Amino acid sequence: LQEDLARRDLTINAIAKDQDGNIIDPFNGVADLEAGLLRHVSPAFSEDPVRVLRVARFAARFNFSIAPETLALMNEMVHNGEVDALVPERVWQEFARGLMEHKPSRMFYALRECGALTRVMPEVAALFGVPQPAQHHPEIDTGVHVMLVIDYAASKNYSLPVRFAALTHDLGKGATPSEEWPRHIGHEARSVELVKDLCGRIKAPKDERDLALLVARYHGDVHRAMELRPATVAEMLQAADAYRKPERFEEFLQACACDFHGRPGYADKPYPQADRLRAAFTAASSVDAGAIAAGLAKTVSDPARLPGEINAEVREARIAKIKILFG
Repeated sequence: LQEDLARRDLTINAIAKDQDGNIIDPFNGVADLEAGLLRHVSPAFSEDPVRVLRVARFAARFNFSIAPETLALMNEMVHNGEVDALVPERVWQEFARGLMEHKPSRMFYALRECGALTRVMPEVAALFGVPQPAQHHPEIDTGVHVMLVIDYAASKNYSLPVRFAALTHDLGKGATPSEEWPRHIGHEARSVELVKDLCGRIKAPKDERDLALLVARYHGDVHRAMELRPATVAEMLQAADAYRKPERFEEFLQACACDFHGRPGYADKPYPQADRLRAAFTAASSVDAGAIAAGLAKTVSDPARLPGEINAEVREARIAKIKILFG
């Protein structure tokens, strides 16, 4: 039993109880449990680099601190390049579980403290220290903002795709030239490319990847929903594939709302933009595309032109519905 417990990663996982109810605790795991401390059992901890991610995830899950000597060992593992050898699927698995914790930001702060975030998610690490306009972002630091956004998503118990999109929506700000700070013109396009790179590297599932790309590209437009022309809204609905995937469109709006609320003093502020776009989607969805197609099939003489004519007619009908809604 002693040998078995010695092979565990953390002292809080190296506790046993016999059939009489006696606690067997050779590494003082009970004390660490009561103190809310994550401490490695032995130097063998460094044999598996996934443990760096697990400790960070446990910090988020249990709201525990990491013992100084364990943090130092994690730093050493990162410095020695052991984290670089992590299998992408394991990286995604740990990040996905960490994002679903009650306070996912604690995982990312822990990984940043030991240097691992720069190795496994350099796009996210690059956001820390990058300023944003104070009038829109009281927190100023982009990395801090993203942490607030994912914690807000967690507080609403949103799905993993929403939380991942919340994490990655502003990646492009980390690539803004410093001479342009605190403005980040065009960061949405940069974010899209960085999301593609990140998802490819850690092998993020398709649902998470697709929603993250949508949010990265269009979150700025969603924030401006009260000012957008009906045609622009119709184009966004089409680009988001809202008519075929209404559930994903709702997740898209949730992630954008998290971006808005993830700022000091904004958690309880109204976000009418999401409701406006929901209403626009409902209005546009009332267009009977089948009826339009049937009508045009009788009048368009060239079959090759029919698909284009149908698309154009449906688009105009949807814009008209949105225009009536907006007044």
